[in-house]
Amino acid sequence: MGLVVSLDGKPSQPAPGIDNLVALVAPGMERVNQQIIARVGSEVVLIPEIAKHLINSGGKRLRPMLTLATADLCGYQGEGQVKLAASVEFMHTATLLHDDVVDGSEMRRGKLAARMLWGNEASVLVGDFLLGQAFKMMVEVGSLGALEVLSNAAAVIAEGEVMQLAAAKNTATTEDEYLAVVRGKTAALFAAACEVGPIIASRPKAEQAACRSYGANLGIAFQLIDDALDYGGTAAKLGKKTGDDFREGKITLPVVLSFRRGNDEERTFWKRALEQSDVTDADLEHAIALMRKHRAIEDTIERARHYGAMARDALALFPESAVKSALIEAVDFCISRSH
Repeated sequence: MGLVVSLDGKPSQPAPGIDNLVALVAPGMERVNQQIIARVGSEVVLIPEIAKHLINSGGKRLRPMLTLATADLCGYQGEGQVKLAASVEFMHTATLLHDDVVDGSEMRRGKLAARMLWGNEASVLVGDFLLGQAFKMMVEVGSLGALEVLSNAAAVIAEGEVMQLAAAKNTATTEDEYLAVVRGKTAALFAAACEVGPIIASRPKAEQAACRSYGANLGIAFQLIDDALDYGGTAAKLGKKTGDDFREGKITLPVVLSFRRGNDEERTFWKRALEQSDVTDADLEHAIALMRKHRAIEDTIERARHYGAMARDALALFPESAVKSALIEAVDFCISRSH
């Protein structure tokens, strides 16, 4: 069994279901962690304080692990994947810092969000610093193709966040519109994290596309399970309070399905709670009851299984190997979080 080593040197057990992936990429992740430690250093004391608060808070580091694994899957022998994996993690961390400010979130990974400790301004600026460091590492790798994929992902993620902002509190949001948001704000980084491996390995376009497809569909499945967990999970699984999406007026797939399938009285409830932010203590339980009535949570999980199956199928192009099996197990892990 592999161990994830946190930046403070304390080992922690990996989440069930990704043990093989963790073990296979452990040597590379140790070097990624070294890069992260080196790159958050700054004479501006507040920068490493805020960055390490989030980086050391126990995230699974799934995205950089996928970068290392897909590079291995494609037979890459160099060191470029280490800096690219660290870049991916910095991009993800920056988006979390920014998201918490936009959403007004109080918790992140079971701890107080950075904005609650240092303020919104500092959180946004440190996120910008991490993005800058990410792009410096991409340039150092020297792969124009990888730089193009990750820089494009950064733009798409920002577009997805703006789309989500535009859809916030809008109960008229359709499933297609919501999935477009997910493809931008979540799936784009998963896809890029997986695509840069075959790019630096100089693999054929078909293999690059297969890894991109794997990452994109895994990312959609991952987000849909997060959506379901906010209404049907526990705070321990989420790392934040259950029902935060509801309290923040976020339109996620369980809400879209419940609203579409509901009667006029139920739609009036959703409009009052989400569009008008008129929420009482009992409203979360009522929202969950409506979702159960219309099978919205179950169908969200079923949608996630569908995208998970597409992620698995994308890897069919590659011969059987330990790393391919571990990548398939990662899909199962993402879906199993709903149990």
